[in-house]
Amino acid sequence: MQPSAAPVPADLPDLAHTHARPAHWLGTATAVAAVVALAALLQPGPAGATAAPVAPRPAPAPEAAAADYPLECGGGDRTVAARATGDLDGDGNPETVAVVHCEAGSGTPPSGVYVLTRGKGADAAGRVVATLVAPEQHRSVTGLAVRDGAVHATLLGYSSPEVPSCCPDEKEQVSWAWKGGAFVRATQRAALSA
Repeated sequence: MQPSAAPVPADLPDLAHTHARPAHWLGTATAVAAVVALAALLQPGPAGATAAPVAPRPAPAPEAAAADYPLECGGGDRTVAARATGDLDGDGNPETVAVVHCEAGSGTPPSGVYVLTRGKGADAAGRVVATLVAPEQHRSVTGLAVRDGAVHATLLGYSSPEVPSCCPDEKEQVSWAWKGGAFVRATQRAALSA
């Protein structure tokens, strides 16, 4: 530090004790070193390698073929035509969506779309918790998928009873999302071109 060139007033006492000497610097450095060393000793130990908490593994999606569907086939067999899985209700476990129809020798049998959840018990078959499309609606289902927690499908149907069953003339892009304790449907309707 450079001394001031201004004259010192006569009434000020001599401040000789404020001039830093090597002993003062040595004492200050020793005190700072002691504080740093003490802080280092009081630090918590190094973090041990602890395993991150493991989230419970979701249960597998219910098997579509083993479920009991509310579909009357007059003694005939049922066919699971399509299936898709995904977490639809946000509980971390996947549900299965199945397109099921009665086997038919010819024509296009109407389909049902069902949501399955795990049955009670480890080996229990999946159980139907929702019917998204009932066979009585006379729709065929294509393009089934589960994306972003919603069910997406294409429904093919008929504008009148005069339309041959081989050739549906209506097409709907539909989706269902779980909201407020129920599946809510959204639809985009389009006519099929012949």
